[in-house]
Amino acid sequence: MQVTRWMQECSATIAEQKDYLTQLDAAIGDADHGSNMTRGFAAVETKLAELDGGVPPGKMLIAAGQTLVSTVGGASGPLWGTALRRAGRSMGESETVEPPQLADALAAAVAGVVELGAAQPGDKTMVDALQPAVDAFRSQIGGGDLAAALSAATAAAEQGMRATVPMLARKGRASYLGERSIGHQDPGATSAALIVAALERSLSDAQ
Repeated sequence: MQVTRWMQECSATIAEQKDYLTQLDAAIGDADHGSNMTRGFAAVETKLAELDGGVPPGKMLIAAGQTLVSTVGGASGPLWGTALRRAGRSMGESETVEPPQLADALAAAVAGVVELGAAQPGDKTMVDALQPAVDAFRSQIGGGDLAAALSAATAAAEQGMRATVPMLARKGRASYLGERSIGHQDPGATSAALIVAALERSLSDAQ
Protein backbone atom coordinates (compact mmCIF):
# COMPACT_ATOMS: atom_id res chain seq x y z
CA MET A 1 0.00 0.00 0.00
CA GLN A 2 1.33 3.40 -0.99
CA VAL A 3 0.73 5.24 2.27
CA THR A 4 3.05 8.13 1.41
CA ARG A 5 1.35 8.58 -1.95
CA TRP A 6 -2.09 8.54 -0.28
CA MET A 7 -1.10 11.14 2.28
CA GLN A 8 0.44 13.30 -0.45
CA GLU A 9 -2.81 13.10 -2.39
CA CYS A 10 -4.75 14.01 0.76
CA SER A 11 -2.51 16.97 1.44
CA ALA A 12 -2.73 18.31 -2.11
CA THR A 13 -6.50 17.82 -2.43
CA ILE A 14 -7.36 19.31 0.93
CA ALA A 15 -5.08 22.31 0.33
CA GLU A 16 -6.79 22.82 -3.03
CA GLN A 17 -10.23 22.65 -1.41
CA LYS A 18 -9.25 24.61 1.71
CA ASP A 19 -11.44 27.63 0.96
CA TYR A 20 -14.42 25.43 0.06
CA LEU A 21 -14.11 23.47 3.30
CA THR A 22 -13.82 26.72 5.23
CA GLN A 23 -16.93 28.05 3.49
CA LEU A 24 -18.90 24.94 4.44
CA ASP A 25 -17.65 25.15 8.03
CA ALA A 26 -18.48 28.84 8.27
CA ALA A 27 -22.14 27.98 7.78
CA ILE A 28 -22.44 25.45 10.61
CA GLY A 29 -19.12 25.39 12.45
CA ASP A 30 -16.11 27.46 13.44
CA ALA A 31 -14.88 28.27 9.90
CA ASP A 32 -11.54 26.59 10.58
CA HIS A 33 -11.97 23.11 9.08
CA GLY A 34 -10.16 23.94 5.85
CA SER A 35 -7.16 25.54 7.53
CA ASN A 36 -6.95 22.88 10.25
CA MET A 37 -7.03 19.96 7.82
CA THR A 38 -4.61 21.64 5.41
CA ARG A 39 -2.12 22.24 8.21
CA GLY A 40 -2.49 18.70 9.52
CA PHE A 41 -1.96 16.85 6.26
CA ALA A 42 0.94 19.10 5.30
CA ALA A 43 2.55 18.08 8.60
CA VAL A 44 1.83 14.42 7.81
CA GLU A 45 3.52 14.76 4.44
CA THR A 46 6.59 16.23 6.14
CA LYS A 47 6.62 13.53 8.83
CA LEU A 48 6.42 10.63 6.39
CA ALA A 49 9.19 12.13 4.29
CA GLU A 50 11.42 11.88 7.37
CA LEU A 51 10.77 8.17 7.91
CA ASP A 52 13.00 5.42 6.66
CA GLY A 53 11.64 3.91 3.46
CA GLY A 54 11.63 0.48 5.09
CA VAL A 55 8.82 1.35 7.51
CA PRO A 56 5.79 -0.91 6.90
CA PRO A 57 2.48 0.66 5.86
CA GLY A 58 0.83 0.12 9.23
CA LYS A 59 3.59 1.95 11.08
CA MET A 60 3.40 4.81 8.59
CA LEU A 61 -0.33 5.20 9.16
CA ILE A 62 0.21 5.21 12.91
CA ALA A 63 2.81 7.96 12.51
CA ALA A 64 0.41 9.89 10.28
CA GLY A 65 -2.35 9.57 12.86
CA GLN A 66 -0.11 10.76 15.67
CA THR A 67 0.90 13.76 13.59
CA LEU A 68 -2.72 14.72 12.93
CA VAL A 69 -3.56 14.57 16.62
CA SER A 70 -0.73 16.97 17.41
CA THR A 71 -1.32 19.44 14.57
CA VAL A 72 -5.05 19.59 13.76
CA GLY A 73 -7.29 21.67 15.98
CA GLY A 74 -10.89 20.96 16.88
CA ALA A 75 -12.42 17.50 16.69
CA SER A 76 -10.90 16.55 13.35
CA GLY A 77 -7.40 15.91 14.72
CA PRO A 78 -8.39 13.32 17.31
CA LEU A 79 -10.93 11.72 14.97
CA TRP A 80 -8.66 11.36 11.96
CA GLY A 81 -5.73 10.55 14.21
CA THR A 82 -7.72 7.70 15.73
CA ALA A 83 -8.87 6.53 12.30
CA LEU A 84 -5.37 6.28 10.86
CA ARG A 85 -3.86 4.75 13.98
CA ARG A 86 -6.58 2.10 14.16
CA ALA A 87 -6.08 1.33 10.47
CA GLY A 88 -2.35 1.12 10.99
CA ARG A 89 -2.62 -1.21 13.95
CA SER A 90 -4.98 -3.41 11.95
CA MET A 91 -2.27 -3.84 9.32
CA GLY A 92 0.32 -4.90 11.86
CA GLU A 93 3.88 -5.40 10.64
CA SER A 94 2.94 -6.54 7.12
CA GLU A 95 5.19 -5.18 4.42
CA THR A 96 2.38 -5.46 1.88
CA VAL A 97 -1.33 -4.95 2.28
CA GLU A 98 -3.69 -7.09 0.25
CA PRO A 99 -7.20 -5.80 -0.60
CA PRO A 100 -8.95 -7.84 2.13
CA GLN A 101 -6.50 -6.42 4.69
CA LEU A 102 -7.22 -2.92 3.40
CA ALA A 103 -10.95 -3.56 3.85
CA ASP A 104 -10.33 -4.60 7.45
CA ALA A 105 -8.11 -1.56 8.04
CA LEU A 106 -10.72 0.83 6.67
CA ALA A 107 -13.39 -0.80 8.83
CA ALA A 108 -11.13 -0.44 11.87
CA ALA A 109 -10.65 3.24 11.05
CA VAL A 110 -14.37 3.93 10.92
CA ALA A 111 -14.97 1.93 14.09
CA GLY A 112 -12.43 4.14 15.83
CA VAL A 113 -14.19 7.29 14.65
CA VAL A 114 -17.58 5.97 15.75
CA GLU A 115 -16.21 4.99 19.15
CA LEU A 116 -14.48 8.30 19.79
CA GLY A 117 -17.10 10.60 18.32
CA ALA A 118 -20.15 8.57 19.38
CA ALA A 119 -21.63 9.35 15.96
CA GLN A 120 -23.72 7.07 13.79
CA PRO A 121 -24.83 7.37 10.16
CA GLY A 122 -27.50 10.04 9.98
CA ASP A 123 -25.91 12.31 12.60
CA LYS A 124 -24.46 14.63 9.91
CA THR A 125 -20.76 13.90 10.44
CA MET A 126 -17.80 12.38 8.63
CA VAL A 127 -19.29 8.97 9.43
CA ASP A 128 -21.98 9.62 6.83
CA ALA A 129 -19.30 9.55 4.13
CA LEU A 130 -16.95 6.99 5.64
CA GLN A 131 -19.33 4.18 6.58
CA PRO A 132 -20.91 3.89 3.10
CA ALA A 133 -17.43 4.00 1.55
CA VAL A 134 -16.19 1.12 3.69
CA ASP A 135 -19.35 -0.88 3.09
CA ALA A 136 -19.09 -0.37 -0.67
CA PHE A 137 -15.40 -1.30 -0.71
CA ARG A 138 -15.99 -4.49 1.24
CA SER A 139 -18.96 -5.52 -0.89
CA GLN A 140 -16.92 -5.13 -4.09
CA ILE A 141 -13.54 -6.45 -3.03
CA GLY A 142 -14.78 -10.03 -2.86
CA GLY A 143 -14.69 -10.05 -6.63
CA GLY A 144 -10.97 -9.33 -6.56
CA ASP A 145 -11.17 -6.10 -8.57
CA LEU A 146 -9.40 -3.44 -6.50
CA ALA A 147 -10.09 -0.66 -9.00
CA ALA A 148 -13.82 -1.39 -8.96
CA ALA A 149 -13.87 -1.52 -5.16
CA LEU A 150 -12.04 1.81 -4.86
CA SER A 151 -14.36 3.42 -7.40
CA ALA A 152 -17.40 2.15 -5.50
CA ALA A 153 -15.99 3.48 -2.24
CA THR A 154 -15.39 6.93 -3.72
CA ALA A 155 -18.87 7.08 -5.21
CA ALA A 156 -20.46 5.96 -1.94
CA ALA A 157 -18.50 8.55 0.05
CA GLU A 158 -19.60 11.32 -2.29
CA GLN A 159 -23.21 10.18 -2.11
CA GLY A 160 -23.00 10.04 1.68
CA MET A 161 -21.47 13.51 1.73
CA ARG A 162 -24.32 14.96 -0.36
CA ALA A 163 -26.86 13.16 1.80
CA THR A 164 -25.81 15.27 4.80
CA VAL A 165 -27.40 18.41 3.31
CA PRO A 166 -30.98 17.74 4.51
CA MET A 167 -29.87 16.18 7.80
CA LEU A 168 -30.27 17.68 11.25
CA ALA A 169 -26.87 17.72 12.96
CA ARG A 170 -26.83 15.64 16.13
CA LYS A 171 -23.11 15.73 16.93
CA GLY A 172 -20.35 18.30 17.00
CA ARG A 173 -20.42 22.05 16.73
CA ALA A 174 -23.19 22.00 14.11
CA SER A 175 -25.57 20.31 16.55
CA TYR A 176 -25.73 23.55 18.55
CA LEU A 177 -27.59 25.14 15.63
CA GLY A 178 -30.50 22.72 15.79
CA GLU A 179 -32.86 23.17 12.84
CA ARG A 180 -30.54 25.76 11.29
CA SER A 181 -28.04 23.01 10.50
CA ILE A 182 -30.48 21.61 7.94
CA GLY A 183 -29.70 22.55 4.34
CA HIS A 184 -25.91 22.66 4.73
CA GLN A 185 -23.40 20.05 3.59
CA ASP A 186 -21.29 18.76 6.45
CA PRO A 187 -17.64 19.87 6.16
CA GLY A 188 -16.35 16.76 7.94
CA ALA A 189 -18.17 14.48 5.54
CA THR A 190 -16.82 16.57 2.67
CA SER A 191 -13.18 16.24 3.72
CA ALA A 192 -13.78 12.53 4.38
CA ALA A 193 -15.01 12.09 0.81
CA LEU A 194 -11.92 13.91 -0.45
CA ILE A 195 -9.70 11.55 1.54
CA VAL A 196 -11.46 8.46 0.16
CA ALA A 197 -11.08 9.82 -3.38
CA ALA A 198 -7.39 10.44 -2.66
CA LEU A 199 -7.03 6.80 -1.64
CA GLU A 200 -8.50 5.69 -4.95
CA ARG A 201 -6.12 7.90 -6.93
CA SER A 202 -3.06 6.85 -4.94
CA LEU A 203 -3.70 3.13 -5.33
CA SER A 204 -4.80 3.44 -8.96
CA ASP A 205 -1.56 5.26 -9.76
CA ALA A 206 0.41 2.48 -8.08
CA GLN A 207 -1.11 -0.27 -10.24
